[in-house]
Amino acid sequence: MKRHAIRSCLGMIIAALSLAVPPLSAQTTAKRTPEQIQASYDAHKGEFDYLLGDWEFTATSQQYGKFHGLWSAVRLDRGQILDEYRVVGDEGETYHVTTTLRNWNGALDRWELVGANGGAGLLDFGTGHWDGKEMRIEQRFGVAAGTPSTLRIRYYNIAPDTFSWTADRSTDGGKTWVTNFQQIEAKRIGRSRMLPALTTVKGKAGAAPKP
Repeated sequence: MKRHAIRSCLGMIIAALSLAVPPLSAQTTAKRTPEQIQASYDAHKGEFDYLLGDWEFTATSQQYGKFHGLWSAVRLDRGQILDEYRVVGDEGETYHVTTTLRNWNGALDRWELVGANGGAGLLDFGTGHWDGKEMRIEQRFGVAAGTPSTLRIRYYNIAPDTFSWTADRSTDGGKTWVTNFQQIEAKRIGRSRMLPALTTVKGKAGAAPKP
């Protein structure tokens, strides 16, 4: 059931993704060849490998206080990263879930992220890059709810079974920031894994699938 839920969620995210992010033709960038885009992807595709698998975490927020939860990430068939961040209670009840699709943009040399909360569309867009031994992300949250904020996120102290996460927060478009607004310590509880292709091609190459 869990895999079926992940696949259903993935289908909805990918189907709507083109509506959430401006098309490449609308972005200001020098045109790259397919070979250059592929080379860029090959050079950066492993930068989120540390996140793959299952994690439990403890967190401290200046807004919500202390809480804990579970975090799972899988690699999709074509290299994208799909993850689910879930805040839970002491009895296993769910308080909050964010599903995020992370994909490398070889034309712009950056990671791009779209966060999806239930009923909140695909407006929480962000970008990221690897910096030394850290992953750095800037992403907007709460856009659909009319309470937008920007988080400036760092993943650091990255090791095979642990990582740390901290975020500064701005509610005025980056004019002012609350430092260390939220912090997370994560510990691995499940191995890295990959989600197979959602469809299976059978028969001769180029042959139309049977109904």
